[in-house]
Amino acid sequence: MSRPEDAEGEAPTAEMAPDAAAVAPASPDGFRLEGELPRVMRLSRKTLAVLGGTAGIAIGGALLWALRPVDPKAAQELYEVTSPNRSEAVTGAPADYGAVPKLGPPLPGDLGRPIVSAQKAGEPVPVPAMGPPTADPRQTAREQARQRALQEREVAEGSRLFLGGGSAAAAVSGILDAQPSAADPAKEAGTHTAARKAFLARGPQRAFESSERVVAPSSAAVVQAGTVIPAALITGIRSDLPGQITAQVTQNVYDSPTGRLLLIPQGARLVGEYDSDVAAGQRRVLLAWDRLILPGGGSIRLDREPAGDASGMAGAEDRVNNHWGRMLRAAVVSSFLGIGTELAADGDGDLVRALRSGLQDSTNEAGRRLVERELSVPPTLTVRPGFSLRVIVTRDLILEEQLASSRR
Repeated sequence: MSRPEDAEGEAPTAEMAPDAAAVAPASPDGFRLEGELPRVMRLSRKTLAVLGGTAGIAIGGALLWALRPVDPKAAQELYEVTSPNRSEAVTGAPADYGAVPKLGPPLPGDLGRPIVSAQKAGEPVPVPAMGPPTADPRQTAREQARQRALQEREVAEGSRLFLGGGSAAAAVSGILDAQPSAADPAKEAGTHTAARKAFLARGPQRAFESSERVVAPSSAAVVQAGTVIPAALITGIRSDLPGQITAQVTQNVYDSPTGRLLLIPQGARLVGEYDSDVAAGQRRVLLAWDRLILPGGGSIRLDREPAGDASGMAGAEDRVNNHWGRMLRAAVVSSFLGIGTELAADGDGDLVRALRSGLQDSTNEAGRRLVERELSVPPTLTVRPGFSLRVIVTRDLILEEQLASSRR
């Protein structure tokens, strides 16, 4: 039975072969749904390299040609002057210094011209002497010494820096009478020698030991000067306005002689104020304490005790605001105002230029005032609550009442 099935299966195959060959398409090109893609044209790398090199050489050559040193050329004289014109003052002047006329002796102003005319006419005319007579140097020196002595006498008579109870005028008169009227070189040399001896003999007039003696403390309950009281701020500080500050003692403070008696317990309050007058560039706030309040209710005046930070430096430093943002904004506004007034057109009339000039001056002045105002603003110093500080005792504090109350 397998053979007839095979025969039946093979018969249709042979019959269908001619039909399949008849319906097959001649070419698949007729069934394409998209058009032809454009061809891409690429640039040659060699061509780009050549063009780039040529452009670089051209730019470099132009740069070298533009930066070459320019040799100054002498200006060509357009018109040659063979015989330049000279002024009469130059042509009439002497050719050399030997031909310069020499001046004669000085003559009086009223008679000078007649005397010169008579001398030119050949008449012998005596020339009167001119100028003051020559003074004797010795006489001049004596006169100067006398004037100097008189001035010293007047100054000495007016002063009272003399010891011994005598009058100043009499003492000065005796001294000046003993001196010669003329300057004596030997006397001056002796004066200089005496001054040198006085300088060598002059020394410190203070004694080698101090007259002060050691003073015992007036009480056992004393906190002496130099003691440091640790504290911390309760209220903050801002230097824009003045104000009061309070702080709290953070450690027990004992007496200075023995260090065993508790005088300022932890928790005591400090009351003071800070300095709000801040200068440019300042970074620290100055503090001063006026009162110490003890836990039992007692208090003591501190007389403006200074305060420092944890390192002992005067004042307190935490945060500093220099207002750089405000100054930058003021500078930018001033710059824009100046730029706006500089923009002027060439075709503007005189009235427009005058108005623009006035506006320019006003805006420049406003911008300058704005910048100056921001520059004059001092920095703002801020100290936050809890800042650790130290109170420096400058005067002894007697706390006997606190010692008595603590013993009860």
